[in-house]
Amino acid sequence: MLLVLCVDLDDDLGRKTGFMTPVIGREPVEEAAVALATADPEDSDVNVIFQGLHVYDDLADRDESVEVAVVTGNDQGDVSANREVGDEVDTVLASLSTAEDVTALVVTDGAQDESVIPIIRSRVPIDGVRRVVVRQAQNLESMYYTIKQVLDDPETRGTLLIPLGILLLIYPLALIGTLLELPGFVLGTTSALLGLYLISRGLGLGDRLDAAVERARRSLYAGRTTLLAYVVAAALFALGCVNGFDTLEAVRESAVGDAELPVLLAAFVNGSVHWIAAAGVTTSLGQITDEYIAGTLEWRYLNAPFYVLSIAIVLHAVSAFFLDRVEITYFAAALTAGTLLGIVSTLTFAVAESRFSDTDDAGDSGARKADRA
Repeated sequence: MLLVLCVDLDDDLGRKTGFMTPVIGREPVEEAAVALATADPEDSDVNVIFQGLHVYDDLADRDESVEVAVVTGNDQGDVSANREVGDEVDTVLASLSTAEDVTALVVTDGAQDESVIPIIRSRVPIDGVRRVVVRQAQNLESMYYTIKQVLDDPETRGTLLIPLGILLLIYPLALIGTLLELPGFVLGTTSALLGLYLISRGLGLGDRLDAAVERARRSLYAGRTTLLAYVVAAALFALGCVNGFDTLEAVRESAVGDAELPVLLAAFVNGSVHWIAAAGVTTSLGQITDEYIAGTLEWRYLNAPFYVLSIAIVLHAVSAFFLDRVEITYFAAALTAGTLLGIVSTLTFAVAESRFSDTDDAGDSGARKADRA
């Protein structure tokens, strides 16, 4: 038996005529079609139901086993409507009194109603799909549905509409730039914004920025000191760079002739190393604090601030020596002190971790023996 299945996904039939669905049989389906045409002659579902009747009559004239039915969904969204259609298809199939295998011919009015086809196919084999459209408006509903789907997707909406919006703003911005006598600046800024947006979309920088903001938000609400340490460290790093450039300019002005690149680099390092070292110590102490609060602190983590100080001592001595601000004796002593500080901290915390880890393991073993006893 062939079941001609007319699909009304948003339940125009039930909402506009009060018919209970599913509607099964030629006479009830014809009454439903006339009622919907009377209630709303412009509704495209009227054409769907009459097309179903036309197919039914054509097959019945050929003495084929055929039945016609109308199934509807609801106006609460695609998922809920699809489920409603699936339930009504089950009802229709259960009402058919035939020993023959049942297949279906689905009649719809466009792409939106055809989204329910997988639901129908899971219940009954589908021989074909007949889309009914008004000849004067062919493909109009499909185009509308496609545009609607694109605009409902936040990612696709942002990808398409933001560049289009920036392009449409170029002309009014150019007019404003002409009035302000800055047309080149306005056009250049607009082009730069569009380019930066496209580059960020291409590289996925938006997702990374969202992830960074989410991590910062979680750190803020979790009371993590690392977030505060990073903010302070960023400020110290910026101050270090400014002070480094000031030192570089002072050395350049005091030099006879053009200063060499190694000297300028040493001047920058000498002026900024104190601030940058303070930034490094700040971040390492913040991380250590969070590890201690979380109960995951290990002894070797305490090496970080000492390593930062060691590197800072060495860099300061090397840069000062290049600038002829210290003697060779100070230079050698600073290198030795920085190296020894790193080695001593490493050995100290390694020994401490070894001893305390052994003590903890022994205590845990004794506790387990006591529990077994």
